[in-house]
Amino acid sequence: MSLFMIFRVALKALGRNKMRTALTMLGMIIGVAAVITMVALGNGAQQQIEEQVQSGGTNLIMIRAGNYRRGGVSSGMGTSPRLKAKDVAALREQVPGAQYLTASVGTRDQVIAAGQNWQTRIEGCDIELPLIRYWDVDLGTFFTTTDVNSAAKVAVLGSVVRDNLFGEGSDPVGQTIRIRNQSFKVVGVMTTKGSGGFGEDQDDTIFAPYTTVQRKLRGRDGTNISGITISARDADRMEQTTAQIEEVLRAQHELIPGQDNDFMVRTQDDMMSMMTSTTQTMTMFTLAIAVVSLIVGGIGIMNIMLVSVTERTREIGLRMAVGAKGQDVLWQFLVEAMAISLVGGLIGVGLGFGISQGLTQFLAWPTSVPADAVAVSVGFAAVIGIVFGFYPAWKGAQLDPIESLRFE
Repeated sequence: MSLFMIFRVALKALGRNKMRTALTMLGMIIGVAAVITMVALGNGAQQQIEEQVQSGGTNLIMIRAGNYRRGGVSSGMGTSPRLKAKDVAALREQVPGAQYLTASVGTRDQVIAAGQNWQTRIEGCDIELPLIRYWDVDLGTFFTTTDVNSAAKVAVLGSVVRDNLFGEGSDPVGQTIRIRNQSFKVVGVMTTKGSGGFGEDQDDTIFAPYTTVQRKLRGRDGTNISGITISARDADRMEQTTAQIEEVLRAQHELIPGQDNDFMVRTQDDMMSMMTSTTQTMTMFTLAIAVVSLIVGGIGIMNIMLVSVTERTREIGLRMAVGAKGQDVLWQFLVEAMAISLVGGLIGVGLGFGISQGLTQFLAWPTSVPADAVAVSVGFAAVIGIVFGFYPAWKGAQLDPIESLRFE
């Protein structure tokens, strides 16, 4: 029997029991749709994380105090008071791979202005922060080198802070805000930036010279720097630049060979890998559940095909009696199983796309369906059909024609 005839006979057989065929497909449809949806959600979340991390700047290298040992016990990141202003100056002078650089000193406090108050983050930084983070000033200007050197009490507001203190869309440049009973002059307002790499609202921030935050807002911790952010000149030389940074800081901190660093250096790629690892783990977990549903759908196919072989025993015997071979019967039932799984897989792909688009449209969840996920899903559905359809097909091919014709 030709392959065309085998396909024709198999499809006719499926068409005679439309409801049973549709219900059998349902397991594959749900399984493939679940796989496509889970992959779309995971891929979309990963892309969103990458965009948020990239929104903070490119080719970034973050330096944080920490990782020093005392009595054999290692401290955590940010606990060592070993980053100073002299470290910033040394890195500027001795690391040629650093294009822009800013110190970071953070605190959180209540801010009062125009009869309103708002608790927000006060970020002490240098004049190059807007260049590092690709963040423009919307109103007024950013503070200057003179402001940093003199620890001037000037501030640049994020748009969320501006809206809550002075009213949405207002121009507060030249106005005064109070932080810890100290007056700060507003010299600028940043453009709206949105969420950062860790989900924080970047616009809910006030920027001031790091020297000002050190000396006038940090109290006893007024000489230390929480971190340093560097934008490297060349993405291809990140490792070399990182090595230069470590060498300069070890010399500044007078660390002997073999002694652990009392600081931590992380690149943007390190941060991205750390943030996406959790997302990938959750995606793999939910994907495993979706694959289980595909396997359950395959078991359903096997069950229905076994029932079909039993119901069509006389038909099989009659076909063998007029010359059909066991191989023809085997292929017929295999084609039926593959047709159920493939058609169910294709419908499942469409349903998965629809669910993904619905999540993006109505719930604003980012989704992205890669082409390889579609190919793998349809291919896996075909494999399920072959694997779980083979035993019923083999069983039908092994029937004795005479015994089959006697079957009631």
